Amino acid sequence: MGFMKPSGITAGIGSVTPYVCAVLEKLGYPIYYSDVRAKMLMNKNTEIKGALIQLLGPQTYVDNELNTAYLSSKIFNDNSLRDKVNKIVHPSVRVDFEAWKDTHQDAELIFNEAAILFETGAHVLYDAIILVCAPIDVRINRLQKRDGQSRKIIEEKIDAQWKDAKKKNLTPYHICNDGKQPIQHQIDLVIERINKPF
Repeated sequence: MGFMKPSGITAGIGSVTPYVCAVLEKLGYPIYYSDVRAKMLMNKNTEIKGALIQLLGPQTYVDNELNTAYLSSKIFNDNSLRDKVNKIVHPSVRVDFEAWKDTHQDAELIFNEAAILFETGAHVLYDAIILVCAPIDVRINRLQKRDGQSRKIIEEKIDAQWKDAKKKNLTPYHICNDGKQPIQHQIDLVIERINKPF
């Protein structure tokens, strides 16, 4: 049995897609983790490494490993530079995803988890996008516990991303990960809607 075009799953920082993805995987749905694979490719793909060093300088890698703190600091407030990095990395991620997708031909549904599906316009490549969202205060508290950063820095990171309200206008499939509402029940309802969209 073949599948439709893959579905996407995305969220703003602090909404925690990995927990939702873990539930989906437990239910038997394969998930490709774009951000994880992108980091792997940035460390292993010599063409990507060369292009990033040319763009950002030799300190992009330390002991042949991606200097993620340096990369984040360079692109955080520089949309133009972020776009250039994405144009270097994303084509290879796309090829990697297509190869992964071909190994799951019999799956009823497969998912691509990525942070910026809407921002890059990649959402049009998918049959459905699940948006994982959470209240701002919940997201801030999670990030403070995880990263130990100030509320101001976290708010700047959240403000740099699209608002959930804007994303909700682009997909009818939403899961609230506020730590209160049961996740699996929401997933069951969303999967049912994806499989029977009309």
